[in-house]
Amino acid sequence: MREYDYIIVGAGSAGCVLAERLSASGRNRVLILEAGGRGRSPWIALPVGYGKTYFDPAVNWKFEAEPEEALGGRRAYWPRGKVVGGSGAINALVYARGLPRDFEDWEAAGANGWGWDTVRATYEEMETQIGADGQRRGKGPLHVQDVSDQIHPATRHYFAGVRELGLPVTEDINSDTNEGAAIYRINTSGGRRMHSARAFLSPALRRSNVTLITDVMVETIQFEGRLAVGVNARVGGKPVSYRAGREVILAAGSVNSPRLLQLSGVGPADLLRQHGIATLLDQPNVGGNLQDHLGINYYFRATEPTLNNALRPFHGKAAAALRYMLTRRGPLALSVNQCGGFFRSTPDLAEPDQQLYFNPVTYTLTPNGKRTVVQPDPFPGFIISFQPSRPTSRGRIDISGPNPMDRPLIRPNSLSTDSDIAEVLAGARLCQRIMRTTALQKLVESAMEPNLLTMDDDALLADFRQRCGTVFHPTSTCRMGSDPATSVTDHRLKVHGLGGLRVVDASAFPNVTSGNTNAPTMMLAHRAADLILEDA
Repeated sequence: MREYDYIIVGAGSAGCVLAERLSASGRNRVLILEAGGRGRSPWIALPVGYGKTYFDPAVNWKFEAEPEEALGGRRAYWPRGKVVGGSGAINALVYARGLPRDFEDWEAAGANGWGWDTVRATYEEMETQIGADGQRRGKGPLHVQDVSDQIHPATRHYFAGVRELGLPVTEDINSDTNEGAAIYRINTSGGRRMHSARAFLSPALRRSNVTLITDVMVETIQFEGRLAVGVNARVGGKPVSYRAGREVILAAGSVNSPRLLQLSGVGPADLLRQHGIATLLDQPNVGGNLQDHLGINYYFRATEPTLNNALRPFHGKAAAALRYMLTRRGPLALSVNQCGGFFRSTPDLAEPDQQLYFNPVTYTLTPNGKRTVVQPDPFPGFIISFQPSRPTSRGRIDISGPNPMDRPLIRPNSLSTDSDIAEVLAGARLCQRIMRTTALQKLVESAMEPNLLTMDDDALLADFRQRCGTVFHPTSTCRMGSDPATSVTDHRLKVHGLGGLRVVDASAFPNVTSGNTNAPTMMLAHRAADLILEDA
């Protein structure tokens, strides 16, 4: 059994950052264990390729939530990255730091030292901002690109509609003026996805003190008393153990980090007893406090060409591919989530409560054997969608059995509070107001059913229950806080009541941030590495 200083479980958005930061001095031996493969698929590198990886079991856990009565008894599909780079390798690339109040709320929840001023400095340290003119600002390894010179011309109607309502417009949702309609910045460089594996892990792997093992299933954490000393895993069907001289760090994500704790005897005692697992630490919060964003799309046929015209016909695909090969630009170098922004649904609110998306494309999901194909529609179309930013419903993720391969029980408990229902209606009404502007009506040939523009409040809510889905931002299942009675980890990401063990991924968020969670996950890991090295 080889011994390392640090064992990182999960080579996802957080794990890759940790591997680079903890190994930089050359003094620490770092092992990173990943259940998936290396992620060499060209669809990962290609920004628009997430349409191919969205249902690909080779790189995707393809989880499903339990049926929810509040969503018409449906099971929600939960894609999660099972590949080096994690969910950041298969996501839609929107780079959103989160709003300042998100992190002030983190600190108020007991995550001392995680307020906005501190995390903003961490973002600035890890980022390089690339302007539309190619100018660079910052020296961080993670490239964040302004693609405003490449977005589809149909999006101009969205900005005109927002201005017509007197709503704000901003150049960058990550700036001090972060409220309003914006072109989304994406983490790309040279027309290729700049996820954490490319930005952080690839440089780290050039060091002799970093070891990456892929296709390895970590089954339990090894403890001596209440001190974590290593992990037990399986490679190619054979058991193997790895020992940690300093710490074991879980970076397996909001689904798999709490699962691994529970399989190792850390979780609700009644649950562990039910599955014949000896309880090391009775901690009901492991797997609890689950938060996620729910969103919905509204589809429209357009009066002018959209991305459908470029990406549906063979000649359009060929032209886009040729442009990409020659210039690394064009629709293949972008996310289809081209613009959107943070908005207050009513002017009396102190902070934005909704995130919007405006996509110059519509598509159909078509089953094809064991996979589902995402295909642009054969007519011009576009989507407007929204997600309430700070839901108050709380769910759980738990093991369904003692076998590490047993599926997790994901119970989001969606729309279980009156405030969440009120924010759904507020977001839908905001989309209605924008779509009824003269500017947007110029782009509408007709609404695709169900028609956003003709629904009253009862119909809007019923439609949301029937069609909404996760926006793939699960957090907080091992949440940070000062009180072990309400949290799993402390403000330095150490698991309460145990030694040598931390959780460093989105499961440690005290609360879900207002927008996309990939950027704050990388930020969390970047700052966590500083804390780990300080403690060492």
